[in-house]
Amino acid sequence: MQVSSTTAGANASGPSVARQAISSARRVVVKIGSSALTSLEGGLDTARLDRLADAVEARMRVGSDVVVVSSGAIGAGIAPLGLNSRPRDLATKQAAASVGQMALAHAWGTSFARYGRTVGQVLLSADDFARREHHRNAQRTLDRLRALGAVAVVNENDTVATEEIRFGDNDRLAALVAHLVGADALVLLSDVDGLYDGDPRRGAATFISEVTSNADLDGVIAGSGGALGTGGMASKLSAARLAADAGVPVLLAAAASAATALTSGTVGTAFAARPVRLSARKFWVRHAADSRGALLLDDGAVHAVAHRRRSLLAAGIIGLRGRFHGGDVVDLVAPDGRVIARGVVEYDSAELASVLGRSTAELPDSMRRPVIHADDLVKV
Repeated sequence: MQVSSTTAGANASGPSVARQAISSARRVVVKIGSSALTSLEGGLDTARLDRLADAVEARMRVGSDVVVVSSGAIGAGIAPLGLNSRPRDLATKQAAASVGQMALAHAWGTSFARYGRTVGQVLLSADDFARREHHRNAQRTLDRLRALGAVAVVNENDTVATEEIRFGDNDRLAALVAHLVGADALVLLSDVDGLYDGDPRRGAATFISEVTSNADLDGVIAGSGGALGTGGMASKLSAARLAADAGVPVLLAAAASAATALTSGTVGTAFAARPVRLSARKFWVRHAADSRGALLLDDGAVHAVAHRRRSLLAAGIIGLRGRFHGGDVVDLVAPDGRVIARGVVEYDSAELASVLGRSTAELPDSMRRPVIHADDLVKV
């Protein structure tokens, strides 16, 4: 890991590979946090939104396709509803989102109209990524909006999302959208100027300019979000890891530095992408699909799956949890309780329960296929 005690993003030898990729990316997803757009006192800050739209427009004018993932719907609804703080109960959150979403969409539309651009609002829920058909529909919508020259502004559909089916924060949503549209870079803009090894508000902390692997983050202490947001540094780190896993380099920077972040990329913290992208199917299995159950493995099956990349056979399964159907995604659990992989199961839980631990030769002909094929297995 390249660590710097300054906030000068690029090191003395010039921009890193990740920064070069971000600055030259043809397709970019830009996520903008609630704190960059709203305040508790005044709701939506259109002046700040305009400056962010200016930075996005400048990037588009040099030939990049940009998808905006915009937080701020709940924050934008707080002041109009006369609330004094971000609501905690689900019904009030949904009410605030229903008011704020209209204001947010109108503000983005008005701002980009200064450049003669049309804005299309795309509201997504976690279910839209968990279900393959919904996933493809969202992908087609975003692709078509770009083909028609519109700016896609994506947000979580907070008016209907429940605690059980929501993304949790728009950082994760942005990382999933980056994979969905085949982005070449993800830029996360908020009220922080990059990654530190601790909270800089609480004393000395070292600024981290470059992250080249997950191992480089050992020892980094990440906190939760502020008064208006739901994310914080922990969610940004998780999103950066997720995007990097999809082969997308990430830049974490302050919204106040949006113009520089979207041109030279010499501010903030750059996260390098993994050299080879996961396939769309394996990415979906690992990050987007809901787990419908779990298979409990013996030590031999753990070794075969985790270290030899073999298919999972019934002989290595000692138990199961949950009710699932063939085609569902399930977790694979080691004897010590660790989830070691996920995969698309071939059989229903009821079918599988009757053949656990049996060798292939002992199985009926209809169940001699692997329980999970190696092509449908992903280590976690």
